[in-house]
Amino acid sequence: MFPTRRSVLFGGAAAVGLTAVGLPALAATGTPRLAFPFTLGIASGDPSADGVVLWTRLALDPLAPDGHGGMPNRVVPVQWQVSTDERFTRVVRAGVEFARPETAHSVHVELAGLRAGTEYFYRFRVDGHLSVTGRTRTAPAAGALGQGLTMCFASCSHYGEGFFTAYRRLAEDQPDLVLHLGDYQYEYAAKAADVRVVAGPETRALADYRLRHAQYKSDADLQFAHQVAPWLVVFDDHEIENNWASDTPEAPDPAFPARKAAAFQAYYENMPLRRVSRPRGAEMQLFRRVRWGSLATFHMLDTRQYRDDQACGDGTKVDCGERLEPTRTITGAEQERWLLDGLRTSRARWDVLGQQVFFAQRDLTAGERQGFSMDSWDGYKASRDKVASALGGTRNGVVLTGDVHRHWAGEVKESYDRPDSRGVATELVTTSITSTGDGDESTSATVLAENPHLKFFKNRRGYVRTKFSAGELRADFRTLPYVRTAGAPVETAASFVVEDRVPTLNRV
Repeated sequence: MFPTRRSVLFGGAAAVGLTAVGLPALAATGTPRLAFPFTLGIASGDPSADGVVLWTRLALDPLAPDGHGGMPNRVVPVQWQVSTDERFTRVVRAGVEFARPETAHSVHVELAGLRAGTEYFYRFRVDGHLSVTGRTRTAPAAGALGQGLTMCFASCSHYGEGFFTAYRRLAEDQPDLVLHLGDYQYEYAAKAADVRVVAGPETRALADYRLRHAQYKSDADLQFAHQVAPWLVVFDDHEIENNWASDTPEAPDPAFPARKAAAFQAYYENMPLRRVSRPRGAEMQLFRRVRWGSLATFHMLDTRQYRDDQACGDGTKVDCGERLEPTRTITGAEQERWLLDGLRTSRARWDVLGQQVFFAQRDLTAGERQGFSMDSWDGYKASRDKVASALGGTRNGVVLTGDVHRHWAGEVKESYDRPDSRGVATELVTTSITSTGDGDESTSATVLAENPHLKFFKNRRGYVRTKFSAGELRADFRTLPYVRTAGAPVETAASFVVEDRVPTLNRV
């Protein structure tokens, strides 16, 4: 029995019954044979024109309290294969990586030398056990527009607050690429209102973060979404703790540097990231640029690690003068230079910021007085003005955002004080996968009235599906009617088209 392309996309367990064709047996080591170790699934990520990262993490008991997944304290050889067909009759790369206890038996295979713009299939084997088959792809060659790109993006998946059905629906849309914009997991301990039991205490130590990631990765719907396409990931706050900013925790905590280092280590172990992102203590290189031929360039940002502390004590504030200080930064100086230089020199048809928090101005207070979220770019106006100006110099600037647990769509303006001000980019904001539960049919009419550049709002869970082509970007806001029970259908609540060289949202 071999998996078919359809079984990879819709079966979710395509490798059952497979024989390991083309995978030579490793020499016996005299150690006991492991039980099935691929309980956390497989993934790929950070595609380039000639390569991609393949990932897995071995675990016999994902919820083992020590965070090691029930694995023995020894190095385990892991075989891997890459093929151009799902039957693995045309294997183009194969090798062995070593899963080590000190990295929670995670494996990162960083491939190069593959063909540009090509679909590949991959799998792993340990002690005769074969993983499911994953589908991935390389980016088009430099200068190539390609045949278009279907990309889905998501954020904010709280395990206890709902079922991950939205991940399965995302996978069924057959994207070429998936972006996850933060809050992949939440640090909180279980609470009474949860519909699924969160394992372990609030995450503070490395074992806690490893356990929490393992519980999330054990979810079949999330595994399926990783299985069908490469991912680009960035963290936001809850991968460590709520609303942290650089070296400043939400509340005073002398152990915060150690907590951050533990969270970064576990995040790397559980994501398909390149070696350049391997953390060094409480530092992690996460901002990076991924080119999809000449069609799109994805500038993946880190708006947590280098930001100034939130202005005026955080929260939503009216008349906060501190947020206007010209030296305040949400990106840090180095990342800002990198981003502005990349936008200035870009020749892409679409320049896309993959980032975490609301970018466009969003006045949350009715009437003449203006109230803004200090955790968003509104709390760092000088930073936003510089980036917005640079986006206005590109052919097509697009900002992708997570964090706020609601769908929004808006236009980034040169000045928000003048309703007829020139548009410089568009912003698409995805709702959460589960966070805050089912949602409702509220309209947020007051906020929309205060912000005429914001064109859409929806308080349901889901994700955004985008389709990039040479002539337009189409965004479909996908929603589920419920997540507190499993199996919800998906529908498109609204669709917008952005035409080439015209940073305006057109509802279709």
